[in-house]
Amino acid sequence: MRPLGRQPGSARDETRMAHAPDGLGSGLASVPAGAEVALGLRFEAVTEGVLVTGSAIVPLTGECARCLDPLTSSMEVSFQELYRYLPDPGEDEADEERFLDGDRLDLEPAFRDAVVLAFPLSPLCQEDCPGLCAECGARLADAGPQHGHAADVDPRWGPLRRLDITDRAED
Repeated sequence: MRPLGRQPGSARDETRMAHAPDGLGSGLASVPAGAEVALGLRFEAVTEGVLVTGSAIVPLTGECARCLDPLTSSMEVSFQELYRYLPDPGEDEADEERFLDGDRLDLEPAFRDAVVLAFPLSPLCQEDCPGLCAECGARLADAGPQHGHAADVDPRWGPLRRLDITDRAED
Protein backbone atom coordinates (compact mmCIF):
# COMPACT_ATOMS: atom_id res chain seq x y z
CA MET A 1 0.00 0.00 0.00
CA ARG A 2 3.08 2.22 0.04
CA PRO A 3 2.45 3.61 -3.52
CA LEU A 4 -1.07 4.60 -2.47
CA GLY A 5 0.20 6.76 0.38
CA ARG A 6 -1.93 8.10 3.21
CA GLN A 7 -3.36 11.00 1.25
CA PRO A 8 -7.18 10.68 1.42
CA GLY A 9 -8.65 10.60 -2.07
CA SER A 10 -5.82 8.76 -3.76
CA ALA A 11 -6.80 5.47 -5.37
CA ARG A 12 -5.30 2.58 -7.31
CA ASP A 13 -6.96 -0.15 -9.41
CA GLU A 14 -5.45 -3.59 -9.89
CA THR A 15 -6.36 -6.77 -11.70
CA ARG A 16 -4.72 -9.91 -10.40
CA MET A 17 -4.86 -13.68 -10.60
CA ALA A 18 -4.57 -15.50 -7.28
CA HIS A 19 -4.85 -19.04 -5.99
CA ALA A 20 -7.89 -20.00 -3.94
CA PRO A 21 -7.15 -20.86 -0.30
CA ASP A 22 -7.96 -24.28 1.16
CA GLY A 23 -11.28 -24.97 2.84
CA LEU A 24 -13.68 -22.87 0.77
CA GLY A 25 -16.70 -25.13 0.70
CA SER A 26 -20.28 -25.43 1.75
CA GLY A 27 -22.19 -28.70 1.59
CA LEU A 28 -22.48 -29.77 -2.04
CA ALA A 29 -20.17 -27.15 -3.60
CA SER A 30 -16.62 -25.99 -3.04
CA VAL A 31 -13.82 -24.00 -4.59
CA PRO A 32 -10.93 -26.30 -5.49
CA ALA A 33 -7.86 -25.46 -3.39
CA GLY A 34 -5.29 -23.64 -5.50
CA ALA A 35 -7.74 -22.86 -8.32
CA GLU A 36 -7.15 -19.66 -10.29
CA VAL A 37 -9.27 -16.74 -9.08
CA ALA A 38 -9.56 -13.54 -11.11
CA LEU A 39 -9.58 -10.44 -8.88
CA GLY A 40 -10.49 -6.87 -9.72
CA LEU A 41 -9.48 -4.57 -6.86
CA ARG A 42 -9.73 -0.87 -6.07
CA PHE A 43 -7.71 0.55 -3.19
CA GLU A 44 -8.76 3.98 -1.90
CA ALA A 45 -6.99 5.96 0.80
CA VAL A 46 -9.47 7.40 3.28
CA THR A 47 -8.94 9.19 6.57
CA GLU A 48 -9.23 6.02 8.69
CA GLY A 49 -7.22 3.70 6.44
CA VAL A 50 -7.55 1.94 3.10
CA LEU A 51 -10.94 1.02 1.64
CA VAL A 52 -10.73 -2.06 -0.58
CA THR A 53 -13.51 -2.77 -3.05
CA GLY A 54 -13.12 -5.99 -4.96
CA SER A 55 -14.78 -8.51 -7.20
CA ALA A 56 -13.68 -12.05 -7.92
CA ILE A 57 -14.62 -14.77 -10.39
CA VAL A 58 -14.40 -18.06 -8.53
CA PRO A 59 -14.59 -21.59 -9.99
CA LEU A 60 -16.98 -24.04 -8.30
CA THR A 61 -17.07 -27.82 -8.28
CA GLY A 62 -19.51 -30.11 -6.57
CA GLU A 63 -22.59 -32.16 -7.23
CA CYS A 64 -26.14 -31.32 -8.24
CA ALA A 65 -28.53 -31.23 -5.29
CA ARG A 66 -31.24 -33.01 -7.31
CA CYS A 67 -29.53 -35.64 -9.47
CA LEU A 68 -26.13 -35.85 -7.72
CA ASP A 69 -24.22 -35.52 -11.01
CA PRO A 70 -20.87 -33.72 -10.84
CA LEU A 71 -20.97 -30.06 -11.78
CA THR A 72 -18.53 -27.30 -12.51
CA SER A 73 -19.37 -23.64 -12.82
CA SER A 74 -18.19 -20.27 -11.61
CA MET A 75 -19.66 -17.41 -9.65
CA GLU A 76 -18.83 -13.76 -9.24
CA VAL A 77 -18.61 -12.26 -5.78
CA SER A 78 -17.91 -8.75 -4.58
CA PHE A 79 -16.66 -7.46 -1.28
CA GLN A 80 -15.68 -4.24 0.44
CA GLU A 81 -13.55 -3.87 3.53
CA LEU A 82 -11.95 -1.01 5.42
CA TYR A 83 -8.42 -1.71 6.67
CA ARG A 84 -7.67 0.80 9.39
CA TYR A 85 -4.23 2.29 9.96
CA LEU A 86 -4.21 1.92 13.75
CA PRO A 87 -6.67 0.90 16.44
CA ASP A 88 -8.11 3.69 18.55
CA PRO A 89 -6.45 4.14 21.98
CA GLY A 90 -7.71 1.46 24.35
CA GLU A 91 -9.24 -0.58 21.48
CA ASP A 92 -8.40 -4.26 21.19
CA GLU A 93 -6.94 -5.27 17.81
CA ALA A 94 -8.74 -8.61 18.07
CA ASP A 95 -12.05 -6.91 17.27
CA GLU A 96 -13.88 -7.69 14.03
CA GLU A 97 -12.16 -4.85 12.24
CA ARG A 98 -9.09 -5.38 10.08
CA PHE A 99 -5.90 -3.35 10.21
CA LEU A 100 -2.98 -2.67 7.89
CA ASP A 101 0.17 -4.57 8.76
CA GLY A 102 2.72 -1.92 7.90
CA ASP A 103 2.24 -1.41 4.16
CA ARG A 104 0.49 -4.76 3.69
CA LEU A 105 -3.06 -5.96 4.07
CA ASP A 106 -4.55 -9.44 4.05
CA LEU A 107 -7.50 -9.80 1.64
CA GLU A 108 -8.12 -13.48 2.37
CA PRO A 109 -10.62 -13.04 5.26
CA ALA A 110 -12.77 -10.56 3.29
CA PHE A 111 -12.56 -12.74 0.18
CA ARG A 112 -13.39 -15.91 2.15
CA ASP A 113 -16.42 -14.25 3.80
CA ALA A 114 -17.78 -13.07 0.44
CA VAL A 115 -17.33 -16.45 -1.25
CA VAL A 116 -18.83 -18.55 1.54
CA LEU A 117 -21.86 -16.26 1.82
CA ALA A 118 -22.43 -16.44 -1.95
CA PHE A 119 -22.37 -20.26 -2.17
CA PRO A 120 -25.59 -21.71 -3.54
CA LEU A 121 -27.48 -23.71 -0.91
CA SER A 122 -28.62 -26.22 -3.53
CA PRO A 123 -26.34 -26.14 -6.57
CA LEU A 124 -27.96 -27.48 -9.74
CA CYS A 125 -26.42 -28.95 -12.90
CA GLN A 126 -29.13 -27.11 -14.86
CA GLU A 127 -31.93 -24.90 -13.67
CA ASP A 128 -34.69 -27.35 -14.64
CA CYS A 129 -32.97 -30.54 -13.43
CA PRO A 130 -35.76 -33.08 -12.70
CA GLY A 131 -33.65 -35.04 -10.19
CA LEU A 132 -33.93 -38.72 -9.34
CA CYS A 133 -36.92 -41.07 -9.22
CA ALA A 134 -38.04 -41.53 -5.63
CA GLU A 135 -38.88 -45.20 -6.28
CA CYS A 136 -35.87 -46.56 -8.17
CA GLY A 137 -33.27 -43.79 -8.12
CA ALA A 138 -33.14 -43.46 -11.91
CA ARG A 139 -32.03 -40.11 -13.27
CA LEU A 140 -35.29 -38.59 -14.55
CA ALA A 141 -33.58 -36.52 -17.26
CA ASP A 142 -32.42 -39.79 -18.86
CA ALA A 143 -35.56 -41.82 -18.08
CA GLY A 144 -37.94 -39.37 -19.72
CA PRO A 145 -41.53 -38.38 -18.95
CA GLN A 146 -42.89 -41.91 -19.53
CA HIS A 147 -40.95 -43.22 -16.52
CA GLY A 148 -43.25 -44.62 -13.86
CA HIS A 149 -43.84 -47.54 -11.56
CA ALA A 150 -46.80 -49.83 -11.20
CA ALA A 151 -48.46 -49.28 -7.90
CA ASP A 152 -47.38 -52.21 -5.80
CA VAL A 153 -50.12 -52.61 -3.22
CA ASP A 154 -49.74 -54.67 -0.11
CA PRO A 155 -52.13 -57.65 -0.53
CA ARG A 156 -53.59 -56.93 2.91
CA TRP A 157 -55.08 -53.72 1.49
CA GLY A 158 -56.68 -55.58 -1.49
CA PRO A 159 -60.23 -55.82 -0.01
CA LEU A 160 -60.34 -52.01 0.28
CA ARG A 161 -60.09 -51.74 -3.53
CA ARG A 162 -63.51 -53.36 -3.85
CA LEU A 163 -65.21 -50.72 -1.71
CA ASP A 164 -67.46 -48.28 -3.55
CA ILE A 165 -66.78 -44.88 -2.00
CA THR A 166 -68.85 -42.72 -4.35
CA ASP A 167 -71.19 -40.23 -2.70
CA ARG A 168 -74.61 -41.62 -1.99
CA ALA A 169 -77.55 -39.62 -0.82
CA GLU A 170 -78.77 -40.85 2.52
CA ASP A 171 -82.33 -42.31 2.47
